[in-house]
Amino acid sequence: MSRIGKRPVPVPAGVSASVDGQKVSAKGPKGELFFVANDEVSVKLEDNAIVVQPINQSKDARSKWGMSRTMIEGILKGVKDGFERKLEINGVGYRASMQGKNLQLALGFSHDVVYQTPEGITIAVPKPTEIIVSGINKQQVGQVAAEIREYRSPEPYKGKGVKYAEERIVRKEGKKK
Repeated sequence: MSRIGKRPVPVPAGVSASVDGQKVSAKGPKGELFFVANDEVSVKLEDNAIVVQPINQSKDARSKWGMSRTMIEGILKGVKDGFERKLEINGVGYRASMQGKNLQLALGFSHDVVYQTPEGITIAVPKPTEIIVSGINKQQVGQVAAEIREYRSPEPYKGKGVKYAEERIVRKEGKKK
């Protein structure tokens, strides 16, 4: 049984949420998002909280129960506070800068990598070795951060590359004579 799905999702102050059939919409200070729940679960708005229940006790319904609750919690948090992912750049000569709305990365290639910022995402570069990706959609923020990291993911010998701020690189020992 899902333990996550049993808890109702409280609607935070400053956010208006509505349930229309399987569609849950949330509007807050950061923007507006919606989530369409699967037909295997029922969604209701009760006492300023969203309650998710499985339609029946089949394995399929129970597996979508907790996921639906987590997605609804994510859109409510996104429209209120938003999400952000921090990336760090390690390496001699590796740096990042903003060029208009695009992110320009010098990662040791013969040319600079220019990453076009998608709609709904904000990229900030407070230091040349730090990138902050922020937005209201958790999935989109994570996807953009992963795409930027993919240009030069950290290597295990010297630790050079683009890594998440909370990521720990397991270092390997080099060759010995």
